[in-house]
Amino acid sequence: MPLSFTSEQKQSWLWLAVGLALIVLLVLLGPVLAPFLAAAIIAYALNPGVDWICSRRIGTLRMPRSLAVIIVMLLLLAALLAIILIVIPVLQRELPLLQQRLPIILAKVDEFLSPKLQALGITVTLDFAGLKQLLTQKMATGGDGIWTTVLASAKTGGTAVLGWLATLFLIPVVLFYLLLDWHPLLKRIGNMVPRRWAGKTEDMATEVDGMLAQYLRGQLLVMLILAIYYSTALAIAGIDVALPVGIITGLLAFIPYLGFGLGMALALITAVLQFSGFYGLIAVAIVYGLGQVLESFYLTPYLVGERIGLHPLAVIFALLAFGQLFGFAGVLLALPASAIMSVAVKHVHAHYLSSSFYNQP
Repeated sequence: MPLSFTSEQKQSWLWLAVGLALIVLLVLLGPVLAPFLAAAIIAYALNPGVDWICSRRIGTLRMPRSLAVIIVMLLLLAALLAIILIVIPVLQRELPLLQQRLPIILAKVDEFLSPKLQALGITVTLDFAGLKQLLTQKMATGGDGIWTTVLASAKTGGTAVLGWLATLFLIPVVLFYLLLDWHPLLKRIGNMVPRRWAGKTEDMATEVDGMLAQYLRGQLLVMLILAIYYSTALAIAGIDVALPVGIITGLLAFIPYLGFGLGMALALITAVLQFSGFYGLIAVAIVYGLGQVLESFYLTPYLVGERIGLHPLAVIFALLAFGQLFGFAGVLLALPASAIMSVAVKHVHAHYLSSSFYNQP
């Protein structure tokens, strides 16, 4: 007997197919969507600030939203420039010193490792002299050599360079228009939801919004505590650039592993250049080891993890999956999107437990 569908069922199947096609299209267009996703994430975080500025009055006049958006974006740009101005002087100071001390460092490594390897009966020959010469030559490359390499890379990977430039240009443009039309855009999206699902969808959106707000507040608190901890601990250890390195490590903690890795790399370079023995390396290792324990087992679980209700394995999978689909923007999107999915899964699970399919013996 052939299957027959009512008109409503046919429409449901049609819109389900359209939704699946859109999901597939979004996955295929992941690299293209990266600037739009990044701008949407930033817009969600900055929108409360824009709303707050718009609520202020200048005499009897209310602040125009376009002006509030420009003010917030300028503040964001100032914060990004401040981070860059903190990082660049550190690199400008450390890299030339590293170039000068690199032969001495490699000679000490050779003196330390060679007897240890011989005592263990390992006959591997380590060409430290060749490595030292190679690294010294590379780091001694002048500006002409660097520009030659950059130009050669631009010739072979011009598309990638143009893609990065387009992304950097698109993000602020998309961010401006998203912040300007944030509330009308949300209203239009809400009006697209079928009316019989509107109430449930609004409740879920409110729950997700509250969860993400808690996540952002928790993440900001984690960043502040980590910046204070690393700056203080590195200063106690005697690291010269404790304050900028600590601030960098804390502020970039919202990008998993990037802030920790970059901060530790800068601190290790400084320790190698500042101290003659292994004290600096051991001190940095202890500071960042304790910092990772503090972040992983106390700050993130209590201030962030519990707020979005995700298992650590789910967090790791989300980072890998969204990073694969959407690149760098996907890494930023992973935890907020996982929070949204956790709300949806919770409602689906509750519906399943109350369904006749589950309860019927």
